[in-house]
Parts: sequence; structure tokens; C-alpha cells
Amino acid sequence: MRALIGFAPRLVQFRGQALLTVALALVTLVAGVALLGLSGWFLTAAALATSGAAFNLFVPSAGVRALSFVRILSRYGERLAGHGLTLSLLAQLRIWLFARLFPLVPLNARFSRGDLVSRLVADVEAVDTVFLLAIGPIVTALLTGLGMSVLLALALPGALWAYVPAFLAASLLVPIWVTRAGLQAGATLARSAAQARQYGLDAVDGHADLVLFGATARFADRFGAQAARLGTARGLIGGNGARAGALVQLCAGLALFGTLVAGLVALQAGALAGPVLVGLVLAVLASFEACGLLVRGATRLAHAAAAAERLAAIGTAAPPAADLRRRTHGMVLSGVTFGHEPGRPVLRDLDLIVQPDQCVALTGPSGSGKSSLAWLLAGLATPQQGTIGIPGPVMVMTQDAPVFYDTVRDNLLLGQPGADDEALMAMLARVGLTDFVAGLPFGLDTVLGEQGRTLSAGQARRLCLARTLLTDAAVIVLDEPTEGLDAPLADQILSELPEMLAGRIGIVITHAQVPQGYDRVLVLQGGQCLDAV
Repeated sequence: MRALIGFAPRLVQFRGQALLTVALALVTLVAGVALLGLSGWFLTAAALATSGAAFNLFVPSAGVRALSFVRILSRYGERLAGHGLTLSLLAQLRIWLFARLFPLVPLNARFSRGDLVSRLVADVEAVDTVFLLAIGPIVTALLTGLGMSVLLALALPGALWAYVPAFLAASLLVPIWVTRAGLQAGATLARSAAQARQYGLDAVDGHADLVLFGATARFADRFGAQAARLGTARGLIGGNGARAGALVQLCAGLALFGTLVAGLVALQAGALAGPVLVGLVLAVLASFEACGLLVRGATRLAHAAAAAERLAAIGTAAPPAADLRRRTHGMVLSGVTFGHEPGRPVLRDLDLIVQPDQCVALTGPSGSGKSSLAWLLAGLATPQQGTIGIPGPVMVMTQDAPVFYDTVRDNLLLGQPGADDEALMAMLARVGLTDFVAGLPFGLDTVLGEQGRTLSAGQARRLCLARTLLTDAAVIVLDEPTEGLDAPLADQILSELPEMLAGRIGIVITHAQVPQGYDRVLVLQGGQCLDAV
């Protein structure tokens, strides 16, 4: 719970929206209580009125209509303001989270994919909705109970002995109990959801291998067991919520009974009119609506607390070892040994010198360490031994470089934010995308589909290449830049890359036949880089 409280200061900058949301929620509850109370008084008074007595039907009926409209409008305003606040908090929380994650790269050394997805999505949303589902209802419930207590103190003091303890129990004791009872289940729920996501991702990525080795049944059993643990945690939280709801109804019943007893005594003594008693009884019943909302939010508070702890763990995680790369005139690797698993290096005592303004093609069999070398140059991994010297920033285009759900222009501007349209079109021409972009409905302003699904594999690859070449990095590493392109275009781009990379160090990792024009062609094999014969 302490971790959840640690996120509270982020609400301060949105205090205006928060106060508006609470005010509108309070108006909604008060209007509901007043509506039920006034309706009860109105119907009872009308029923008790004799045909000869003068009874004004228009004022109370107008009041009922007015309160109905107020409740509808305030509820709409509350939802609008509350969801606006939630989205604002969501944006700030994600900005904070990504700012904490970037220094922890590479993330796969700390988090599995399923765990990371859960933290980025489910945990963030669980913390983000705390105000809407817990903090706001707590404030409005207490204010509603206070207002109802004042009304009873003025109209029916004898009912306070029943109402105040019952309302405090329903608005404080029951939510505290359901929150504490669900803390362990909330933590289990967060962990189980992350593990279930990991199983799902593994099933998608490794489906062919699971079928090939006949392991689908075993994997399904493991996934089923994990799903059962997740279901048990959800069932426990749901059961606590149901019991808490029953306790709130019990408290409401006790308050209702106490109010009715005190009201009948006052009615018999002539201190209270019958219609007023009916109105007070119904108003007391309506005031417990706030407690019901509060309990529903409290059932989610345990999950939010566990999610907050998982997010706080990212904020307090120690960054990886300091960047051991040093600045040199060219690119210098000396005695570099690196392996993803201790004792199984893919690079062994590697020495490599690349002079400024050289473009080098790097080839070698799959698994020889070409991509690992790219990660080392970019600072995304640290060698176990040896030193790395670079002349400046390093930009790497990986084999799975993404196309973002944005315009063509904004995808390119990630590489060079200050580039104008002329520079963008010139770079698109160099990678063979001019005609394609010119044929789009809005040219550079055309929005691409999610993950570039509106593009072919070759078009997406060329767009990522253009974005990378637009950067001002001193060293550019291109990992399979022509993958997915047809052979003639791949040969053309591969032969033009040395000219495109002129003025900086270029490392082109490829399995294709290397054309003329490269300063060196290196073969990475057995952990060593050798010049091709």
C-alpha cells in the first residue's frame, strides 16, 4: 500500500480536475438522496391528504423533475471529468514509467516479455484508475454521510445512534477489511496475469516447435494450471467483494431500522410528521449508495496496491553497469569477449579497427554474433572483457525495426526531427519509395497502419532504412537492411549504401552477396572478425 501512496503526488498537478470530479460526484449523490427522500415525502403526503385539504402538487413535482435532471447532468459531468482525469494521469504515469525504463535497457535481462507487458499495460491501468474507483468514492461517501448526519441531527436526533455507527462501518471498516483481505490475492493476481501473458506469447512464438516436438499437450496443461491460479485469485477477490457488499447492505438495514424506530417514537410523540419520516427513511437508504460504490472500488484497491509495487520496483531498480565505451578517432574494439550466457561467449578476444569514413560489410553464419556486436556498439550490452572505442553516437537499425502507427513524415522525423519535406523526399528517393509515397492519399501526411500493416515487408524495411540514414550518428549499424526486398532492389540498395553512409562509419550486416564499393568485407566466425579473402 505504501507504493500506491507514493504515486499520490502525481495527482496534485491535476487537483483542479480532481476537485471537479469529486464535486460532481457529490452533487450526483446528494441529488439522488434528495430525490428519493422528496419522492417519499411527496407520495406519502399526497396519499394522506384528504380531498378537501389544500395540497400543492406542483412545487414538489417540479422539485422531483429538477432533481432528476440535476442527477443526470451531474452524473454525465462526473463521468466526463473523471475519465478526463484518468486519461491525464495515465499519460503522466506512462511518461514516468518509460523514463525509468530507458536507463534499464536491455530490458530482457530483467523482465520477461509477459511480465513487461503486464507492467506496461495492466499494472499501469490498475494504478491509474485508483482515483476514479477508490479515492473519489471515499471522499464523496464521507461527505454524504456527514451531510445526512447533520440532517438527522436537525430533524430526527434519535436516529443518529443507529445511523452514524452503521455508516462509518460501511464506509470505513468494510472497505478497510476488503482491502486488507485482498492484498495477498491482489499480488497473486498481478503475478499470475504476467505469467499467463508470457505463456500466451510463448505459445504464439513457439507454436511450430511445440507441434514439431509434440509438446502442445504439456504446454496446454502448464497454461491451464497457470490460468487456474489466476482464476483462484480473481475468485477470492470477487468473493471478498460480494461479502463486503452484503455487509454494506446489513449496515444499511441496521441504519434503516434504527431510523424507523426513532421516527415512530417521534411520530407517536407528535414531534415528526408521517411524510417527513418516510422521506428521512428513504434518504437514509439512498445515502448508502455511496458506500456501495466505495466497496466496489476497494475490491480493486488490493490489485492496484500490488501493481503499484511492481511499478515502483522499476523506479528503484539499479541501472546496468556504466557505459564502458570510450571516445576514439575511429571504431576500436580490443579483446572484446561477450556472451548472453556466462561461459558461452559468442565473441572471443575480438579485435577490430574501422577507420572514419569507412563502410564495412559484416557477414557470417547465423548465430556467429553479428547482432550481438551491433548491441555492443550501441551500448545495449556490456562486454565481459575488453574495451570498445567509438567516435560518437551509434545508431542501429535492427532486423525487427518497427514502423509506428503515425504519418510517414512523423516516422521519418524520429531520425532527424528538424528535417524539412525536401530532405525527407530526397531520402525516400534514395531507398526507392518516392513513387509509393507520392501515390498515397495524403503523401507524407498519410497515416500508416499499426505496425506498418498497410505496407509490404519491403516498403516497411525501406522506410526504416530511410529513417536510420537521416540520423546524425557517427556510426550507423544496419542489421540486414535489405531483408524482405526483391533481389534487384536489394542489390541496388546494398550497392548504394557506401555512398549513403559517406562521412561516417557504416557497418552493414548482411547474408547477401556483397557488391563492390565497400572498404572492407569482414567475416565473423568462431568469435573472431577476419577480412574476407
